[in-house]
Amino acid sequence: MDVLSYLSRRVGHDDAPDLLGEAMVVAWRRVDDLPDDPERARMWLFGLARGVLLNHRRGERRRWALADRIRSYVVREDTVAPAADHGADVRDAITRLDPDLRELVELVHWERMSLAEAAEVVGISSSTARGRYQRAKAELRAALGATVR
Repeated sequence: MDVLSYLSRRVGHDDAPDLLGEAMVVAWRRVDDLPDDPERARMWLFGLARGVLLNHRRGERRRWALADRIRSYVVREDTVAPAADHGADVRDAITRLDPDLRELVELVHWERMSLAEAAEVVGISSSTARGRYQRAKAELRAALGATVR
């Protein structure tokens, strides 16, 4: 259920079950690599889900690039801007982070993992994760013009 929530927060409730299914297929194929310790097995599954998510995002970027190229051929009239979305500036600032920094921030704040757990999921050392997390906070502070804890 944790992995499904992880995926849902990143791709939405419609695509998350499909990505979970892909992650479970990968887990089944790599079942010999499954750690014996339950907590390490959980982190291993998050790591697999992250790989599936990264593949999904690459595909999305290709689809968006194609859509942008198609849109450039279509002339369209300007429309009224949608109503302001509270929190959009924070989400936008997080989206503009380097993907490695964004993933750490999302794992720590959305998945409520410790920095050490997030480091394990991403496949880096805890000290590297601390440095990247500090850099992410500094970039978010600069982007938002506010103090980020």
